[in-house]
Amino acid sequence: MKNSELNQSRAQATPRGVGVMCDFYADRAENATLWDVEGRQYTDFAAGIAVLNTGHRHPRVMQAIVAQLDRFTHTAYQVVPYPSYVTLAQRINELAPVPGPNKTALFTTGAEAVENAVKIARAHTGRPGVIAFSGAFHGRTLLGMALTGKVAPYKVGFGPFPSDIFHAPFPNALHGVSTAQALQALEGLFKTDIDPNRVAAIIVEPVQGEGGFQPAPADFMRGLRAVCDRHGIVMIADEVQTGFGRTGKLFAMEHYDVRPDLVTMAKSLAGGMPLSAVCGRAAIMDAPLPGGLGGTYAGNPLAVAAAHAVIDTIAEEQLCERANALGRQLSEHLTALRASCPALAEVRGLGSMIAAEFRDPATGAPSAEHAQRVQRRALDAGLLLLTCGTYGNVIRFLYPLTIPQAQFDAALGVLAQAMVE
Repeated sequence: MKNSELNQSRAQATPRGVGVMCDFYADRAENATLWDVEGRQYTDFAAGIAVLNTGHRHPRVMQAIVAQLDRFTHTAYQVVPYPSYVTLAQRINELAPVPGPNKTALFTTGAEAVENAVKIARAHTGRPGVIAFSGAFHGRTLLGMALTGKVAPYKVGFGPFPSDIFHAPFPNALHGVSTAQALQALEGLFKTDIDPNRVAAIIVEPVQGEGGFQPAPADFMRGLRAVCDRHGIVMIADEVQTGFGRTGKLFAMEHYDVRPDLVTMAKSLAGGMPLSAVCGRAAIMDAPLPGGLGGTYAGNPLAVAAAHAVIDTIAEEQLCERANALGRQLSEHLTALRASCPALAEVRGLGSMIAAEFRDPATGAPSAEHAQRVQRRALDAGLLLLTCGTYGNVIRFLYPLTIPQAQFDAALGVLAQAMVE
């Protein structure tokens, strides 16, 4: 079928609430390249929204899935367990940036991981309250939306939301919010909205994803850890988008000198297969009663096999180091373009979790229009980019860390043309 025919069918068969960015349809993909049903080729700097750090169809991941496919595809771990789930939990326990001893539970989606982390924190503390931050994204489930700090398009028309969820400002120097102001606002919540002794958890992205690839300042993380320690609050690091090499370390929390109590992870954990996890201190993870955690598809054996292969690949191909090298090259390339692209207000990020923020040169106001224009021009030239940010004025770069160097260099040339025209 042609892309135009498929678009007509999509409009008739699927609801408008499932937003679709591209007007073409995938036929096949390999590493950092995607081909549509009409044979056009694209360089993929979206990677399924940060899911493909190891690229489309990495051979090692494919081999692991096929080997598991020949054995069994599903038993429900809570009914008949299997060794690969246990060994993956052991590996995550050793790798996660949490002071051990640790335990890990597997789920299916990032939103599931977030919801279960909140459940675990509430069971451990016996408290109801949860604090998140402006600009945060934690999922599209009802609790995920409540935690998310962005209204449109995620919350419009879906309320009321669960109670005892509160938001504090996330530090953002470009937007005029300092670490001191953010921590002061958090203390203000304790005065005006909720007693800290009723707060079960504070959940934070080390680098905000949908919020614009905003890295949390180190002193802010230290301040959060101190607040949690002072009031007996569980600190949850949401590493759904940042995990598995994207920031130049296996987990973004490794950039900081404090450690969370729980970590959520998903996306690039299983190389395109649906898998998520919550890892945390054993004393906290054991708080729910037997049967309180799980899910029919949680820890699917095909996805678990893929995750083992992903962890091996990241280590053996030194993808954290490659993330740092590619990120430096991209940052230098973007910075060099600022003279010819006055709307480019800031280049920021950790490793290969890099963002370019655009503002109107005359007014200084966030310019979603400019970000969309760059995105559209790049797409016309065969480069797939994503936007993000509270104002939609940020382009985020999520290329596979396995992208061939020549293809990466060529993509940067396309990006330059899209930005300076």
